[in-house]
Amino acid sequence: MLLSSRPPRAAALLAAGACLTLIAAAAPRPAGPLGIGDRLYPYLGNPGYDVQSYDIALTYSGDNRKPLDAVTKIDARTNERLDRINLDFSHGTVRSVEVNGARASFATSAEDLVITPDRPVGPDQPLHITVRHTSDPMPSKKEEVGWVRTKDGLAMANQADAAHRVFPCNDHPSDKALFTFHITAPKGLTVVANGLPLTRTRAGATTRWSYRTVHPMATELAQVSIGRSAVVHQRGPHGLPVRDVVPAKDREALQPWLDKTPGQIAWMERKVGRYPFENYGLLVAGATTGFELETQTLSLFERELFLRSGYPKWYVESIMVHELTHQWFGDSVSPRTWSDVWLNEGHATWYEELYAQEKGHQPMEKRMKAAYQRSDAWRAAGGPPAAPKAPAPGEKISIFRPVVYDGAALALYALRQEIGEPKFEELERTWLHRYQDSTATTADFVALASEVSGRDLSGFLHAWLYDPKTPPMPGHPDWKVQPVQKARAARKQPVAAAREELG
Repeated sequence: MLLSSRPPRAAALLAAGACLTLIAAAAPRPAGPLGIGDRLYPYLGNPGYDVQSYDIALTYSGDNRKPLDAVTKIDARTNERLDRINLDFSHGTVRSVEVNGARASFATSAEDLVITPDRPVGPDQPLHITVRHTSDPMPSKKEEVGWVRTKDGLAMANQADAAHRVFPCNDHPSDKALFTFHITAPKGLTVVANGLPLTRTRAGATTRWSYRTVHPMATELAQVSIGRSAVVHQRGPHGLPVRDVVPAKDREALQPWLDKTPGQIAWMERKVGRYPFENYGLLVAGATTGFELETQTLSLFERELFLRSGYPKWYVESIMVHELTHQWFGDSVSPRTWSDVWLNEGHATWYEELYAQEKGHQPMEKRMKAAYQRSDAWRAAGGPPAAPKAPAPGEKISIFRPVVYDGAALALYALRQEIGEPKFEELERTWLHRYQDSTATTADFVALASEVSGRDLSGFLHAWLYDPKTPPMPGHPDWKVQPVQKARAARKQPVAAAREELG
C-alpha cells in the first residue's frame, strides 16, 4: 500500500500466529469473538482450522448504495476439535449457514460470526461452510473500507482489516487460500477480479462473470471491480498476460501510463526474478481513496494519480513500481503477523526508490540520508520497523506509518551497506524463491540474511529492526539523526510529504 496526501481511509491490520485451545465439548466456550493473538489485531483470524479455498458469489443490482446478495463457500480443514467455528464478518446480514451440508445455528459477536454446527467437527476433518448473506458497500465508519464506491460502481480495498466487511472469512494473512469469484451484474457493466477469467454468461438483463486465482491469496488482497470499464490487454515478459481495467471514458488519456507496465515488470524481474503470478494489471478507479493498493494481480490506483497535472513522470512511475513490487513482497511472500509488515512496505519502498534513481535520476542516497535524519522521530511516534506500537485497549491502529516505509527501506539500505550489493541481491532472490506462495516472519528474514552472508547478522539486524534509537549507518559515519522534537516532517507519511512537495 502507498498512502497519498489525502487522509487515508485504509485502517489497521490483522492478526497472526498461535492457535488457542478450545474447551472440550462437554463445556462449550461462550459464543464470543476469538482471534489468533496478533499483537496488532488480536481479534482477527480464528483458531482451529486452515482455509483451503473460498468460493464467493455476489449479485450487484447496479446501485452501489444497496447491499449485494452473496453466498460465500469456504473449504477448510480442522486442526483441532471444533464445537463452534468463528469467522470474521461484520458488515452484512447473515441469512443462513450450513456446515458440512447441515444447517447450523449462528450468532454475531463483535466482528465475528460464531457458528454452532449440529455436531462438533473432529480434528483433521474437512470443513465445508456455506454462508448466505448480504455485503453492504455503504461505510459504517469513515476510516474503514472494504468496498470502495466509485463513480460508476465498486472496487475493493481490504487492507488491512476490512475483507471481513465484504465476505465472511479467516481475515488474516497467515491463512492464505485459493479464491473463485462469481459476480452477477447488469448488462453493460464490466466485472474483473483477481486471477484468470473462467466464464462469462449472459442471462436476460444480467451477465455472470467468473474468475479464479492460480496461487493462494491473503484475504486482504482480494479484488473485485464492477463498473463502466475498459479492459486493455497487453503482453509482458515471456508472454505474461497484462490486463488493465480503467474507466472507459479515460482509456485514451491513460494509455501512455498503461504502456509502462510491461517494461516495469521486466525491470523488476531483472532485480528479483520472475513475476510470481498468472497475470498483472492496473485497476484505475474513479474514487478518492487516499492510497494505492497492491491487490493480488490487479493493483488499485486512484484515477487522479495519472490525470492530475503536476506530478513528474518519474514520480508516478515509481508509485506504479511500488505496488508492482508488492506482488513479490507482500502478495507472493506474505507477512505471517502484522508486525512483519515492514517486509512488505520496506521492500516496496526500496524498489520504488531504486527505480526512481535508475529511471528518474533521483539519487537513492539522498532520500536515505533524509530518512536517517528523521528515523528516531519515526521510531518514537510509531515504534521501530519490526515492532510497531500496539493500539490502545479497545482501539484500532493504523500501522501504515513512515517507519514501515522509508524507515524499513533504511534498514535494507543499512543491510546492503553491511554485506555488499552482490550478497544483498542474492538474499532478495533467495527469499522470494524460498517463501513463494507462503508466509514468512522477520526472524525468517534475519536467519536467511545470516545464511546468505555467511555470518551471524542477528545483532546487526535486531538493532535496525527493533531498537528505539537508530543505529549508525555503515559507510556513512557523517550521517546524523535529528533530535525528535525537531523532526517535524516525521509526522507526515512519506508519500504524503512527497506529494505535497510536488503538488
